[in-house]
Amino acid sequence: MKTIKPILKDIHKIQDLLTPFVLEGIILKRENDEVATNIRSYIAIKKDDKFIAIGALHIYSQELGEIRSLAVDKNYQKQGLGKKIVKELEKEAKKLGLTKLLTLTYQKEFFESLGFKEIPKEEVPSQKVWSDCIKCPHFPNCNEISLIKTI
Repeated sequence: MKTIKPILKDIHKIQDLLTPFVLEGIILKRENDEVATNIRSYIAIKKDDKFIAIGALHIYSQELGEIRSLAVDKNYQKQGLGKKIVKELEKEAKKLGLTKLLTLTYQKEFFESLGFKEIPKEEVPSQKVWSDCIKCPHFPNCNEISLIKTI
């Protein structure tokens, strides 16, 4: 297993990993052009020629970033790969000078184990709501949990 920064030719591997989670309604679908535009924000764990874990760091301001599109292939869960992705994204966020990381998730306990604290949804930046949440099939009745971490 190897941690890598995906490149444009890897978009299909990203989509292959994310699609089952999108179909379950737990990750927001991202079109190929959006993945391409944000390719530099992703970190993946690769085994052989397959992506088995992925996550992205999206930046909202000089202080705030978001951990998003975090997924681990169901055959590789409970092996610390999600934690490894989050830690790598957190390191990147610190290098960039961010001081807070946000996530919206159904995996509250996982993120709390990494130091994230639950916050009211009203504290989620409006640019997140109008750029991503508006596209979600659960909008406006979101049942994801908002968490934040000071880094």
